[in-house]
Amino acid sequence: MNRKLQLLLIAVLGLTLISAEAQPRQRGGGGGGMGGPKADIFAGGLKKILGDNKAFSAKMELESAGPTGAQMKVPGKIAYNDGKSRMEMDMSKGGLPAEMLAQIKAMGMDNMVIISRPDKKTAYMIYPGLKAYAEMPLPENEIADDASKYKVETTELGKESVEGQACVKNKIMVSDDKDKKTEFTIWQATDLKKFPVKIISTTDGQPSTMTFKEVKLAKPDDSQFDAPKDFKRYENFMALMMEQMKGMGGPGGLPPGK
Repeated sequence: MNRKLQLLLIAVLGLTLISAEAQPRQRGGGGGGMGGPKADIFAGGLKKILGDNKAFSAKMELESAGPTGAQMKVPGKIAYNDGKSRMEMDMSKGGLPAEMLAQIKAMGMDNMVIISRPDKKTAYMIYPGLKAYAEMPLPENEIADDASKYKVETTELGKESVEGQACVKNKIMVSDDKDKKTEFTIWQATDLKKFPVKIISTTDGQPSTMTFKEVKLAKPDDSQFDAPKDFKRYENFMALMMEQMKGMGGPGGLPPGK
Protein backbone atom coordinates (compact mmCIF):
# COMPACT_ATOMS: atom_id res chain seq x y z
CA MET A 1 0.00 0.00 0.00
CA ASN A 2 1.47 3.43 -0.89
CA ARG A 3 1.99 6.22 1.61
CA LYS A 4 -0.76 8.43 0.20
CA LEU A 5 -3.42 5.74 0.60
CA GLN A 6 -2.27 4.87 4.11
CA LEU A 7 -2.41 8.47 5.25
CA LEU A 8 -5.83 8.79 3.65
CA LEU A 9 -6.94 5.70 5.56
CA ILE A 10 -5.86 7.33 8.80
CA ALA A 11 -7.83 10.42 7.86
CA VAL A 12 -10.94 8.37 7.10
CA LEU A 13 -10.76 6.26 10.25
CA GLY A 14 -9.90 9.11 12.57
CA LEU A 15 -11.72 12.08 11.10
CA THR A 16 -14.68 11.16 8.90
CA LEU A 17 -17.12 10.23 11.63
CA ILE A 18 -15.82 12.76 14.13
CA SER A 19 -16.12 15.65 11.68
CA ALA A 20 -19.65 14.57 10.79
CA GLU A 21 -20.53 14.30 14.45
CA ALA A 22 -19.09 17.74 15.12
CA GLN A 23 -21.01 19.59 12.40
CA PRO A 24 -24.25 20.40 14.27
CA ARG A 25 -22.35 22.43 16.88
CA GLN A 26 -21.70 26.11 17.28
CA ARG A 27 -18.38 26.46 19.00
CA GLY A 28 -14.98 25.58 17.60
CA GLY A 29 -11.70 24.27 18.93
CA GLY A 30 -10.75 21.36 21.08
CA GLY A 31 -11.92 17.81 20.97
CA GLY A 32 -12.08 17.27 17.24
CA GLY A 33 -9.73 15.61 14.77
CA MET A 34 -7.32 13.01 16.06
CA GLY A 35 -7.83 14.22 19.60
CA GLY A 36 -11.12 12.40 20.03
CA PRO A 37 -14.87 12.64 19.62
CA LYS A 38 -16.98 15.56 20.72
CA ALA A 39 -18.38 15.24 24.22
CA ASP A 40 -22.00 16.00 23.39
CA ILE A 41 -23.36 16.35 19.86
CA PHE A 42 -26.35 18.27 21.24
CA ALA A 43 -24.37 20.71 23.38
CA GLY A 44 -25.29 24.35 23.89
CA GLY A 45 -28.11 25.73 21.77
CA LEU A 46 -28.98 22.39 20.20
CA LYS A 47 -29.55 20.92 23.65
CA LYS A 48 -32.27 23.52 24.07
CA ILE A 49 -33.82 22.32 20.82
CA LEU A 50 -34.14 18.85 22.33
CA GLY A 51 -36.47 20.34 24.92
CA ASP A 52 -37.65 17.67 27.34
CA ASN A 53 -36.09 14.89 25.24
CA LYS A 54 -33.05 14.25 27.43
CA ALA A 55 -32.75 10.57 26.47
CA PHE A 56 -33.50 8.63 23.29
CA SER A 57 -32.29 5.98 20.87
CA ALA A 58 -32.67 5.85 17.10
CA LYS A 59 -31.31 4.74 13.77
CA MET A 60 -29.42 7.57 12.16
CA GLU A 61 -27.72 8.65 8.97
CA LEU A 62 -24.85 11.12 8.69
CA GLU A 63 -24.29 12.82 5.34
CA SER A 64 -21.34 15.12 4.65
CA ALA A 65 -18.28 15.53 2.46
CA GLY A 66 -15.64 12.89 3.18
CA PRO A 67 -11.84 13.32 3.15
CA THR A 68 -11.71 12.80 -0.63
CA GLY A 69 -14.30 15.55 -1.18
CA ALA A 70 -17.00 13.10 -2.29
CA GLN A 71 -20.30 13.08 -0.45
CA MET A 72 -20.62 10.30 2.13
CA LYS A 73 -23.82 8.94 3.64
CA VAL A 74 -23.05 6.73 6.62
CA PRO A 75 -25.79 4.70 8.38
CA GLY A 76 -25.69 3.90 12.06
CA LYS A 77 -27.40 3.92 15.42
CA ILE A 78 -27.36 6.32 18.34
CA ALA A 79 -28.20 6.08 22.02
CA TYR A 80 -28.24 9.29 24.06
CA ASN A 81 -28.77 10.12 27.71
CA ASP A 82 -28.31 13.76 28.80
CA GLY A 83 -24.83 14.20 27.28
CA LYS A 84 -23.68 10.59 27.25
CA SER A 85 -23.80 9.19 23.74
CA ARG A 86 -23.10 6.00 21.81
CA MET A 87 -22.82 6.05 18.02
CA GLU A 88 -22.48 2.86 15.98
CA MET A 89 -21.39 3.39 12.38
CA ASP A 90 -20.95 1.06 9.39
CA MET A 91 -18.28 2.65 7.19
CA SER A 92 -18.68 -0.09 4.56
CA LYS A 93 -21.97 1.53 3.51
CA GLY A 94 -20.75 5.11 3.47
CA GLY A 95 -19.64 5.40 -0.15
CA LEU A 96 -15.86 5.18 0.33
CA PRO A 97 -13.65 4.53 -2.71
CA ALA A 98 -13.39 0.77 -3.41
CA GLU A 99 -9.64 0.48 -2.73
CA MET A 100 -9.92 2.34 0.57
CA LEU A 101 -12.93 0.31 1.64
CA ALA A 102 -11.14 -2.95 0.87
CA GLN A 103 -8.20 -1.92 3.06
CA ILE A 104 -10.45 -0.83 5.93
CA LYS A 105 -12.27 -4.16 5.82
CA ALA A 106 -8.97 -6.05 5.69
CA MET A 107 -7.89 -4.20 8.83
CA GLY A 108 -11.19 -5.04 10.57
CA MET A 109 -12.02 -1.36 11.01
CA ASP A 110 -15.12 -0.93 8.83
CA ASN A 111 -17.43 -0.95 11.87
CA MET A 112 -16.83 1.52 14.68
CA VAL A 113 -18.50 2.69 17.87
CA ILE A 114 -17.88 6.04 19.52
CA ILE A 115 -18.92 6.47 23.15
CA SER A 116 -18.65 9.89 24.76
CA ARG A 117 -18.76 10.18 28.55
CA PRO A 118 -18.53 13.83 29.69
CA ASP A 119 -19.27 12.63 33.24
CA LYS A 120 -16.01 10.62 33.17
CA LYS A 121 -14.16 13.16 31.01
CA THR A 122 -13.50 10.25 28.64
CA ALA A 123 -14.36 9.01 25.17
CA TYR A 124 -13.96 5.55 23.64
CA MET A 125 -13.42 4.74 19.96
CA ILE A 126 -14.28 1.06 19.64
CA TYR A 127 -13.66 -1.39 16.78
CA PRO A 128 -15.72 -4.58 17.34
CA GLY A 129 -13.95 -6.37 14.46
CA LEU A 130 -10.65 -5.98 16.32
CA LYS A 131 -12.01 -6.46 19.83
CA ALA A 132 -10.10 -3.29 20.66
CA TYR A 133 -10.74 0.32 21.62
CA ALA A 134 -8.88 3.58 22.20
CA GLU A 135 -9.60 5.52 25.38
CA MET A 136 -9.13 9.27 25.11
CA PRO A 137 -9.55 12.21 27.52
CA LEU A 138 -12.12 14.84 26.62
CA PRO A 139 -10.90 18.45 26.60
CA GLU A 140 -12.25 20.59 29.43
CA ASN A 141 -14.06 22.97 27.07
CA GLU A 142 -16.00 19.98 25.70
CA ILE A 143 -17.04 18.90 29.20
CA ALA A 144 -18.06 22.15 30.86
CA ASP A 145 -20.85 23.54 28.72
CA ASP A 146 -23.36 26.06 30.06
CA ALA A 147 -26.43 25.92 27.84
CA SER A 148 -27.76 29.15 29.39
CA LYS A 149 -25.13 31.21 27.52
CA TYR A 150 -26.71 30.32 24.18
CA LYS A 151 -29.62 32.20 22.66
CA VAL A 152 -31.89 30.50 20.16
CA GLU A 153 -34.05 32.32 17.61
CA THR A 154 -36.62 30.20 15.77
CA THR A 155 -38.35 31.03 12.49
CA GLU A 156 -40.98 28.61 11.19
CA LEU A 157 -40.52 27.78 7.51
CA GLY A 158 -43.51 25.52 7.03
CA LYS A 159 -44.68 21.97 7.54
CA GLU A 160 -43.03 18.98 5.84
CA SER A 161 -42.71 15.23 6.32
CA VAL A 162 -39.41 13.42 6.91
CA GLU A 163 -39.50 9.67 6.25
CA GLY A 164 -43.27 9.79 6.59
CA GLN A 165 -43.02 11.67 9.90
CA ALA A 166 -45.10 14.89 10.13
CA CYS A 167 -42.79 17.77 11.09
CA VAL A 168 -42.54 21.51 11.51
CA LYS A 169 -39.59 22.89 9.55
CA ASN A 170 -37.73 25.66 11.36
CA LYS A 171 -34.71 27.88 10.81
CA ILE A 172 -32.73 28.05 14.04
CA MET A 173 -30.18 30.78 14.74
CA VAL A 174 -27.92 29.98 17.69
CA SER A 175 -25.83 32.76 19.29
CA ASP A 176 -23.21 32.19 21.97
CA ASP A 177 -22.07 34.64 24.67
CA LYS A 178 -19.62 36.20 22.17
CA ASP A 179 -22.44 36.75 19.68
CA LYS A 180 -21.08 34.12 17.29
CA LYS A 181 -24.03 32.90 15.24
CA THR A 182 -24.65 29.54 13.61
CA GLU A 183 -27.67 28.71 11.48
CA PHE A 184 -29.43 25.34 11.37
CA THR A 185 -32.47 24.02 9.56
CA ILE A 186 -34.35 21.43 11.59
CA TRP A 187 -37.46 19.32 11.18
CA GLN A 188 -39.23 18.73 14.52
CA ALA A 189 -41.66 15.79 14.70
CA THR A 190 -45.10 16.87 15.89
CA ASP A 191 -45.87 13.57 17.64
CA LEU A 192 -42.41 13.08 19.23
CA LYS A 193 -42.35 16.05 21.61
CA LYS A 194 -40.81 18.20 18.86
CA PHE A 195 -37.81 15.89 18.55
CA PRO A 196 -35.51 17.12 15.70
CA VAL A 197 -35.62 14.16 13.31
CA LYS A 198 -33.51 16.03 10.75
CA ILE A 199 -30.81 18.67 11.24
CA ILE A 200 -28.87 20.49 8.52
CA SER A 201 -25.90 22.72 9.31
CA THR A 202 -23.19 24.32 7.19
CA THR A 203 -19.53 24.69 8.17
CA ASP A 204 -17.03 26.38 5.85
CA GLY A 205 -19.55 26.17 3.04
CA GLN A 206 -20.02 22.39 3.45
CA PRO A 207 -23.50 21.21 4.48
CA SER A 208 -23.90 18.27 6.84
CA THR A 209 -27.13 16.41 7.56
CA MET A 210 -28.19 14.23 10.48
CA THR A 211 -31.40 12.24 10.03
CA PHE A 212 -32.98 10.13 12.79
CA LYS A 213 -35.39 7.23 12.20
CA GLU A 214 -37.35 4.89 14.45
CA VAL A 215 -36.86 7.29 17.37
CA LYS A 216 -37.59 5.92 20.85
CA LEU A 217 -37.78 8.46 23.65
CA ALA A 218 -37.16 5.92 26.43
CA LYS A 219 -33.92 6.05 28.45
CA PRO A 220 -31.26 3.69 26.97
CA ASP A 221 -29.66 1.07 29.19
CA ASP A 222 -26.62 2.51 31.02
CA SER A 223 -24.45 -0.46 29.95
CA GLN A 224 -24.45 0.90 26.39
CA PHE A 225 -22.19 3.73 27.51
CA ASP A 226 -19.40 1.56 28.97
CA ALA A 227 -16.26 0.33 27.22
CA PRO A 228 -16.23 -3.43 26.47
CA LYS A 229 -14.48 -5.25 29.32
CA ASP A 230 -13.11 -8.03 27.06
CA PHE A 231 -11.61 -5.71 24.40
CA LYS A 232 -7.95 -4.64 24.28
CA ARG A 233 -7.46 -1.05 25.44
CA TYR A 234 -5.16 1.48 23.72
CA GLU A 235 -4.21 4.84 25.24
CA ASN A 236 -5.04 6.76 22.06
CA PHE A 237 -6.34 6.32 18.53
CA MET A 238 -2.96 6.57 16.84
CA ALA A 239 -1.54 3.76 19.00
CA LEU A 240 -4.40 1.52 17.91
CA MET A 241 -4.04 2.58 14.29
CA MET A 242 -0.30 1.99 14.14
CA GLU A 243 -0.68 -1.45 15.71
CA GLN A 244 -3.09 -2.47 12.95
CA MET A 245 -0.83 -1.11 10.20
CA LYS A 246 2.20 -3.10 11.33
CA GLY A 247 3.16 -5.73 8.82
CA MET A 248 1.83 -3.65 5.93
CA GLY A 249 5.40 -2.65 5.03
CA GLY A 250 8.07 -0.59 6.80
CA PRO A 251 8.24 0.75 10.38
CA GLY A 252 4.80 1.79 11.67
CA GLY A 253 3.17 0.39 8.54
CA LEU A 254 4.57 2.95 6.11
CA PRO A 255 6.47 1.49 3.15
CA PRO A 256 10.00 2.95 3.00
CA GLY A 257 10.55 5.35 0.13
CA LYS A 258 6.87 5.34 -0.90
